[in-house]
Amino acid sequence: MGLRDFDLDAAVDDWTEYYLGNGPSLVVFLVLNAAAFLVGVSFYVHSDPALSDLPTFLYPLFGDSPAALALMTLSAATLLPNLGRRVADAPVNRPLAYLHTLAFVWLVKYGVWTVVALNLRPDLYVGFSGAALWDYWGIMLTHAGFLALALVVPRYGATTKGALGFALTLALVNDVFDYGLGYYPPLKYEAGALLAGITVALSFLAVFLASRAFDRLPDATETARERPASHNR
Repeated sequence: MGLRDFDLDAAVDDWTEYYLGNGPSLVVFLVLNAAAFLVGVSFYVHSDPALSDLPTFLYPLFGDSPAALALMTLSAATLLPNLGRRVADAPVNRPLAYLHTLAFVWLVKYGVWTVVALNLRPDLYVGFSGAALWDYWGIMLTHAGFLALALVVPRYGATTKGALGFALTLALVNDVFDYGLGYYPPLKYEAGALLAGITVALSFLAVFLASRAFDRLPDATETARERPASHNR
């Protein structure tokens, strides 16, 4: 089979079914995501400003990438009760739709954001010493991996209009916190209006992509409208 015949969508479906539909590989996947979350938390513990400078309830707004990984870990953990059945047949309800949507949006937004932020000032990051290799290539490639994780979530999740609206609202609140209060992820330069504008645009883009990637569950208002009709049948 040539590259031209390669079907990415089918490959992601097969990967998801094989690795997230089997108990041992799903557990490994969860452990790896949890470990990556702890690495991310460690970064924010030792950064300036640090987690210790903020009230505990604001940690998720400051630690953007760890929050994305935590949401992904929780999202994938909902597959544990589904083991033995197809991943694509995993049950989805409204609370899960909110979780899966938030996981997707945060992964897309902060995966792309990190790549963009590092490359706005590559002169401060690109290098070939041990520290520079991690500060640029390591961080950029691991965060680009967020996009691969995001591809998996719609294979077993769904969304609603309410979940999309909630994700957009929370993402914009996060943007106000980051740039209005100055608690954006630590960088080697001051984030200006350009990065702030890009971040807001990414909030809208990530939610738009979620609206296209996920199947839809009916919202509560739509369900309520349907009930009288079904009752009169």
